[in-house]
Amino acid sequence: MTVVPSQMERDAFVARFGGVYEQSPWIAEQVFDTGITRLADSALGLSQAMVDIVEQSGREPQLALLCAHPDLAGRLAVSGELTKASLAEQSAAGLDQCTTEQYGAFTDLNERYTRKFGFPFILAVRGYHRDEILECFQRRVDNDVDMEFDEALGQVHRIARLRLEALFTETDLS
Repeated sequence: MTVVPSQMERDAFVARFGGVYEQSPWIAEQVFDTGITRLADSALGLSQAMVDIVEQSGREPQLALLCAHPDLAGRLAVSGELTKASLAEQSAAGLDQCTTEQYGAFTDLNERYTRKFGFPFILAVRGYHRDEILECFQRRVDNDVDMEFDEALGQVHRIARLRLEALFTETDLS
């Protein structure tokens, strides 16, 4: 069965797309409540509708969205408390196979970054190896707050788009 958001009931829509943005089903709820047109019947169209909701929501909800993301190779990963999507994404990048030194570097950078910016480091890790992620992390921790807020939000949108693309390729709507 093909995914057709404009033909879904609200509960089914939110169940299917509510996890696209990490721990933030409010985005899918608002997309549905504003009216889903046939333009949202593709991953790209639905992604744009979700981006619009986030961009119009203001700084406080955006900050909450950023804070809903887990640290990369952080304590939630170690304790097995990541969402299914985050676990798959981090594992694919090899973050579950860090050496002791790499894990230490991630821990130090996570603490430094969160202390400076007030939200976790966010990177759409698909296609990256953990060494490349560390390099990116080391570069971005020196950004100014506004620049990094925008970059992190852009990364959140990329993660959501990739998740949507995966959902649109699945054939089971349950």
